[in-house]
Parts: sequence; C-alpha cells; structure tokens
Amino acid sequence: MTGQRTFSAFVALLVLVLLSLLTWPVWRWLWTEWWSNSYYSHGILILPVSAYLAWRRWRRETWQGDNRGLALTALGEGLFLFFVANKTYYLAAFAMIVTLAGMVWTFGGLKLLRQLAFPLLFLGLMIPLPIAERATLPLALWTGACSDWLIHRLGLDVTIVGTAVTLPNADLVIGAQCSGVQSLISLLSVTALFAYAVRGPVWGRLALLAAAIPLAMLSNILRVSSLIGVARYLGTDAAFRFYHAYSGPLFFLAALLLIVPLARLFQCKALRFEVL
Repeated sequence: MTGQRTFSAFVALLVLVLLSLLTWPVWRWLWTEWWSNSYYSHGILILPVSAYLAWRRWRRETWQGDNRGLALTALGEGLFLFFVANKTYYLAAFAMIVTLAGMVWTFGGLKLLRQLAFPLLFLGLMIPLPIAERATLPLALWTGACSDWLIHRLGLDVTIVGTAVTLPNADLVIGAQCSGVQSLISLLSVTALFAYAVRGPVWGRLALLAAAIPLAMLSNILRVSSLIGVARYLGTDAAFRFYHAYSGPLFFLAALLLIVPLARLFQCKALRFEVL
C-alpha cells in the first residue's frame, strides 16, 4: 500500500511538473501582474499559503484514485488552451485551477478534493481581474460623495464634486489609489483565510467574509476624509509626504482588527489548529 501511494505521488508530481511547463505563459503573466499591478501585489503570497494549507490536509488523508476526475481535468485543460489561444490570461488562470482540481480528484479521490476545496478556491484570489481597474472610478466617486457628507458633518470648509476636492489652500483629486480597491481586495483575501481557520457555523464564516466589503469601504472613506482634513489644516506637504503613505496601512490594520470581534458575533470563536 505504501509503495502504491509512493508511485501515485510520483506520477502526480510528474504530471504537475509537465502542467507547470505547459502553463508557463500564464505564470509569467501572473508574475508580471503581481509586481506591476498594485491591486494584486499580495498575489505572490497566495500560492505558497495555498500550497501549505493543501499539504496540511493532504498529509492527513489517504489516496484513492478516481478516474471520474479525468473529465474535470480534460475540461480544465481544454478551457485553458482556448483562453491562452485568445490571450485571455486571467480566464486561463482560472482554467488552471479547474485542471488542478481535476488532477486532485483523479489521483486522490473525491474525498481529498473536498478536503482541498478551500486551498484550491483560495488560489482564485491571486488572479488579477480586469474589473479591478474598471471599478476604481466608480469607487472613487462614491468615496468622494461619502467623504463630502462626513466632512461637512464635521464642519470643514471643503467642497467635493465628483473626485475633485477644493480646499481654501489647495485643489486635490481623489485618484485610483484612494478608491479603496486595493484595500478591498487585500482585506477579502485575509478575511477568507481567517474564516477558513476559525471554527464556527457555515453562515457565520460567510457573514464574516461578507463583512469584509463594508469594512474595507468604511476604512477607506475614513482615511480619505482624514487625509483631506490633514491637507486642510496642516498643508498638502504634510498630507502627501507623510500622512498619505502611513495612513493606508494603519486604517487597513484597524479594519483587520475589527474582524476579530465580528467573528465572535458570528459565533466563530476558536481556531481550527488541525488545518493550520
């Protein structure tokens, strides 16, 4: 039995190496995106985290091959070749995950596929989506409207029209970096990992993941509002040479810390050390 499992593991490793060579153009595209696209700079961490989580679950399960997985493997590979031929690399990357899921099913069985479902799905968060770029302007406009409401409640003499901010001492623009897209994607990724690691009802974990969206948006609105306040009273040099660089990580950390009490509210109170 041990020898059979070793042989199956060797064959699976060989197929994985061949698959990596075949999918090299997509990996090269992903690598370029991770280093050049600030919205997905966290993507380089997703792969090793997923690999570690998969290893933790895989080593606890027995392998039992299932040829039904070949159909899913073939589907994923067919989609991959089609999307690569059309240079739709982000869809080809999703097809790679489908192919990998099919391989897990083929070599390890349906039970192992269920155990590795989260690590496989988590890989999807490393893939840059075109919608991220398209969402910057609508989110920047929405952030500007919300910041305008908040700032006027605080009594500041600031005018915000669309993404244009008019101060008595300067004119500013709420740009793509202040749209909140980057913090939204990053917070969703971290929250998804946290929701997987905690013990609790399924509805509680899903609610925790859903809560990451308003938390990210709220933290970004507060950050932009405070940035405008600093620019109004301390000047644009203080706002953009110092505060702009450090406020982002601080507000992101604050939103991240709020996930913990929310987890308790949603009855997710303990870590599942068996998956970590």
